[in-house]
Amino acid sequence: MENPKKPSSFQVELPASEATRFELRVDSEHKATEFRLFSFAAPHMRAFHLSWFSFFCCFVSTFAAPPLLPVIRDSLGLTTTDIGNAGIASVSGAVFARLAMGTACDLVGPRLASASLILLTTPAVYSAAIIDSASSYLLARFFTGFSIASFVSTQFWMSSMFSPPKVGLANGLAGGWGNLGGGATQLIMPLVYDLIRHTGTTSFTAWRVAFFIPGVIQTLSAIAVLALGQDMPDGNYRTLEKAGNKPKDSFHMVFYNGVTNYRGWILALTYGYCFGVELTMDNIIAEYFYDRFGVNLQTAGIIAASFGLANIGSRPGGGWLSDRMSERFGMRGRLWSLWVVQSLGGVLCIILGRMDTLTASIAVMVFFSFFVQAACGLTFGVVPFVSRRSLGLISGMTGGGGNVGAVITQLIFFKGSKYSKETGITLMGIMILCCTLPIMLIYFPQWGGMFCGPKPNATEEVYYAAEWNENEKEKGYHSASLKFAENSVSERGKRGDSSPTVPADVPTHINLPTV
Repeated sequence: MENPKKPSSFQVELPASEATRFELRVDSEHKATEFRLFSFAAPHMRAFHLSWFSFFCCFVSTFAAPPLLPVIRDSLGLTTTDIGNAGIASVSGAVFARLAMGTACDLVGPRLASASLILLTTPAVYSAAIIDSASSYLLARFFTGFSIASFVSTQFWMSSMFSPPKVGLANGLAGGWGNLGGGATQLIMPLVYDLIRHTGTTSFTAWRVAFFIPGVIQTLSAIAVLALGQDMPDGNYRTLEKAGNKPKDSFHMVFYNGVTNYRGWILALTYGYCFGVELTMDNIIAEYFYDRFGVNLQTAGIIAASFGLANIGSRPGGGWLSDRMSERFGMRGRLWSLWVVQSLGGVLCIILGRMDTLTASIAVMVFFSFFVQAACGLTFGVVPFVSRRSLGLISGMTGGGGNVGAVITQLIFFKGSKYSKETGITLMGIMILCCTLPIMLIYFPQWGGMFCGPKPNATEEVYYAAEWNENEKEKGYHSASLKFAENSVSERGKRGDSSPTVPADVPTHINLPTV
């Protein structure tokens, strides 16, 4: 007897010939509906491992200097202002790089966009070996910092490979494991430095040679992305466009749809005070413990590493929580969990700044790191649903907001001697609480917001099809958006109607999978 239960939209059954093309179960867009962490199955899981590892390498390179700062500081004669300016420079360049990366992903695909950026920034990593002044130190950190714009391609790639019920987890793991580089470099660079010193090399030379390690690893990761990666489940952008299976989009329309969607701007602001705070802590935390509590260089590095290494579970945990809340409460669950977790992170940041003992500071820092990084994962549980057509640009806006938050925070609280670092950390916590409030303003007509339910008769198809004009619809360019809309009805939650509704103006030549 046939099972009368109707499958949900993301469980659309595919013809056997299509389903057998992939090792993982897929939906009507061929996005994976399951996540096998220890699999390297092409193209879904291979893209996952390539994306997080290449981003990890970029993070190691960008933050390779702070753990060696006490040595570099003495070697180059850097002042507190020089160090603060370089820290700001390391994250400011990526603001515009992330916006450009988002648009590049929309137009040429995440594989080529990511590999190109990583290769273009590797010379800056190697150049750290020859710096001899405060200005050259600042420039090396500035141009190396461009590489962490690869975060945008990482999130775009995962959103292109995994279905709505799994995208939060995929984004959280890829971003979180990539961010591990910020913690790993706190361990790697002092270790490499010590190994070089033990060969009889002077301190002046040892820290310079140490920078070749992240440079080589970053170069190899870019080559791997180019050689082994694939933009979409069905192939690379260029191949799909030549075959007529993907329309070549317009920069003007991608840009217009992205910048006119207010939800992207709100997420950029709130991300500035979760990821932006994480970037700030990566720049100051080792020096903070070294100076305030008098620990040695290696101990300061280990303490600082524990902040970044929390990403192994915290950011993926945020993505997982976003998906679980969506299962029951839909998009409203994603928004509520983001607001609660990020607000708790702000409270813990305030407490951290008030701690005056080493043990208490470390304990609070660990809890703080978990919440602020989980908020990053929760943010990118929402981002993939803001826009289908301008996903890359929205990802870039949000990611760029993280860098803007880091720049502003360091300029206000950690540049010069106006505030002590402990006071700056406390004030940063207050900023987190204030800048998290706008999440309450995010509203999706088809799903609702934190305090309001959806509009009557609003559908996912109408929301995503609105990004295309009538001429483009007539040519069927919006067919991918309609498939995404069909697969995103799960965002209504268990209490909502999971049956997709197609608007009457959909051209009859667009064949949607039935459920």
